[in-house]
Amino acid sequence: MDVEITTIAAWKGGVGKTTLAYELAYLLDAVLVDFDWDAGGASKAWGYRHEVRQKAPLLDALESGRTPTPLSGGPRKPDLLPSHPDFAVNQPEPEELGEHLSRWAAEWGRPVVADTHPGGGDATYGAMSVSRCVVVPSVLATKELSALEGMLQEVPDYPLLLVPNMVRAPKAKHRRRFSELATEAQVPVATPIPWCTWIPDRQLRIAITSEPVPKRAADYADKVRAVADAVRQYS
Repeated sequence: MDVEITTIAAWKGGVGKTTLAYELAYLLDAVLVDFDWDAGGASKAWGYRHEVRQKAPLLDALESGRTPTPLSGGPRKPDLLPSHPDFAVNQPEPEELGEHLSRWAAEWGRPVVADTHPGGGDATYGAMSVSRCVVVPSVLATKELSALEGMLQEVPDYPLLLVPNMVRAPKAKHRRRFSELATEAQVPVATPIPWCTWIPDRQLRIAITSEPVPKRAADYADKVRAVADAVRQYS
């Protein structure tokens, strides 16, 4: 059974990768598989606390070879396979992780969105290798564009989709550079997602795009839905 796997990846931290992964997983009715072991990742945003759990579902599944059971997010959060800090030093080789992820998706019978740690680690390459679409959130600023350039050079054969993210009022030179990078790499670009001043301080666990959407989030939600549509239609 072929099940759609989408990976969210970026060679630079701080580009809004985890928030986008969370929202896309919710909109695509996908299991959010968290491969980011840092405390600021999707698992903590979801409300998961590894400190109070006796088991580590991700690590247990990788060690035992059994398919884990995702945690239910209910009607307003994505279902989750949470990460664990020890995953940082317990990552399988890329090929092995890709095989695990493909098998889990098939046995769940549902789409999967994999969030990853910034950069090109083993888990990131493994998830990307079995993905139908690799979503790359891209901030239009000097350091972030340099990281994007490096990523496009390192993984030119992966099914990438660039998403201008956290867009405020980018300088013309940054808009031009981003356009040049996308054109040179022949990578499609999705709908830009605007910068929202309230997102960094948001404490709610529910997806921003879950109904009812607050008025202040309406434009943001519309743009993320457009990105979700681009992921569905990616070929």
